[in-house]
Amino acid sequence: MAELATRSVDLDPRSLKSLYLGGGTPSKLGQHGIPALLAGFAHRLGVDNLSTLPGNPEITIEVNPEDVTEQAVSAWAAAGVNRASLGVQSFDPAVLQWMHREHGPEDSVRAAQLLRAGGIGSLSLDLIFALPDQLERDWTRDIELALELEPDHLSLYGLTVEPKTPLGRWSARGEVAEAPEERFEAEFLAAHRALGLAGYEHYEVSNYGRPGHRAVHNSAYWSGASYLGLGPSAHGFDGRARRWNIAAYAAWSDAVAAGADPLEGSEDLSENDRLAESVYLGLRTTDGLSIRQYDAMTVTPWIERGWARVAADRLQLTPLGWLRLDALAVALTSARSRS
Repeated sequence: MAELATRSVDLDPRSLKSLYLGGGTPSKLGQHGIPALLAGFAHRLGVDNLSTLPGNPEITIEVNPEDVTEQAVSAWAAAGVNRASLGVQSFDPAVLQWMHREHGPEDSVRAAQLLRAGGIGSLSLDLIFALPDQLERDWTRDIELALELEPDHLSLYGLTVEPKTPLGRWSARGEVAEAPEERFEAEFLAAHRALGLAGYEHYEVSNYGRPGHRAVHNSAYWSGASYLGLGPSAHGFDGRARRWNIAAYAAWSDAVAAGADPLEGSEDLSENDRLAESVYLGLRTTDGLSIRQYDAMTVTPWIERGWARVAADRLQLTPLGWLRLDALAVALTSARSRS
């Protein structure tokens, strides 16, 4: 709330569609910290409790399995939380140990059950696929165990090696090898088939939902909607410009305590930036991208290869196309910029 006071932001409770506590480990705030934080938001919006907001906005908290207790869930639900994103990652103990996770498979099961029983109506699970070969992870088994928990939504992310991370350093030293592209593709398609058969809609590259359970928060990003980001390293977008906060907690905290906006940087999006983003974001979802007559030369080869289809004048990538998303988005952006 202290940062919000430094920002010239007009919060209209009627326009709020989603409030998302994440990007870290918010569940560490426990049964007292989260309600206190949400009470501050409610006060700023002029309501007694977020559950009374018009339109019943999606209020999500990212949760570590080891942080979930009956008391915490009860307090979160009473404060207005109606959706939880549970960071399962895997049900394999060896994989969780390799990831330096504090929870075990049994903790994920217990946490899912407590969240359900405690009144948080929508449950999402996070899993990671395409792990290094030496872990011998059974991806099919992980999907089966996730489905046994009957989540409303799943987010599946392929592991990538990023520089300046522990995994990046291990890879640079040759201690671990990134999964080959063939296995990445095989596991991505295996999940698509299994979850489709279980009744989930693969509505975005990394996301699956039961009917009526698309993530409102994430969908806002893909539609290009504006959003407000608060906290260290948080990003925001007002429809024209993007901004990001100071990343280091101590520096961010010092700025806020001094009554200053903890802005680290911002950028105005050029016409080419907006074009590239609209193409990329549109192709990420099953809603697709509005097709234009002069796109035909670019997209016809994709359709012939089974990477895309056109429905109701919208270009939609298939799962095979999503595996080639970056290349296809660049090709279409380049073609449109020349037209």
